[in-house]
Amino acid sequence: MQINRLLEIVYVLLDKKIVTAKELAEQFGVSQRTIYRDIDTLSLADIPVYTEKGKGGGIRVLPEFVLNKSLLNDKEQNEILSALRAFSGLVSSEHDQALKKMSALFRKGAADWLMVDFYNRGSSGFFNDFKTAILERRITEFDYYGSSGEKTRRRIEPVQLCFLSKAWYVNGFCLEREDMRVFRLTRIRNLTVTNKHFLSRPLSVTNMEITGGQQKQSLSLKLKIDPEMVHRVFDEFGDEGIEKQDDGSFIVRVIWPEDSWVYGFLLSFGEYIEVLKPKRIQRIIKEKALKISKKYI
Repeated sequence: MQINRLLEIVYVLLDKKIVTAKELAEQFGVSQRTIYRDIDTLSLADIPVYTEKGKGGGIRVLPEFVLNKSLLNDKEQNEILSALRAFSGLVSSEHDQALKKMSALFRKGAADWLMVDFYNRGSSGFFNDFKTAILERRITEFDYYGSSGEKTRRRIEPVQLCFLSKAWYVNGFCLEREDMRVFRLTRIRNLTVTNKHFLSRPLSVTNMEITGGQQKQSLSLKLKIDPEMVHRVFDEFGDEGIEKQDDGSFIVRVIWPEDSWVYGFLLSFGEYIEVLKPKRIQRIIKEKALKISKKYI
């Protein structure tokens, strides 16, 4: 459509400063005559586009011209570009086009100082599928593996994608449980976005542990972690729960919902961790470590 091409031409001129009619014609798949007609149309619309002949010439827009952005100050413009840059590797090529257009609109670079990669590659396709389902209000169906390893078939009305603690989740109304549930994308298999539509529901994020809707009992842990694991201490725990000891070790206090993930996480520290409290978790970790050791006898 002409109106889209006209806008694109303005964005190109704001970004590149000068461009030839031939370059624009090749980019948009039209004749140079059509491009010159577009330039005349833009001029009639009070957009200060003009041409320069001769070597180094081309089509320009007056340097002082910017599209209407008076409602946004410089800080707000930078924040918008930074937010777009943060998601630049996450969604479709249309997003990258939006970033380029906004950068040209504000006459700023594309915030290259920031790069964020949010997700596990195994869940990238699911992200885009759920995005489509949320925007189009379409019911999704999938197999889900809970924290106990049990597989269930779920049908949900997805309402939100959220990033929590290094992983992506989808929040939606589960038609089997008749309640809001949260599902971790990496535990989803055989996802189908159906053609069945649903009416919007109020967004409700519960306080339950995010494992697909199972409420977990809170577990208060006191851990001692050896100095060799200092990098993981700072990676995995908040500063307020860490006490460095004179021997270089760390006392760490955390409160987590108890499930098999906690046991596996503690075991991942190997010989460099000791559960000080509670005693019950000491016994569980010891039993699991013994079972592991028996596999290598």
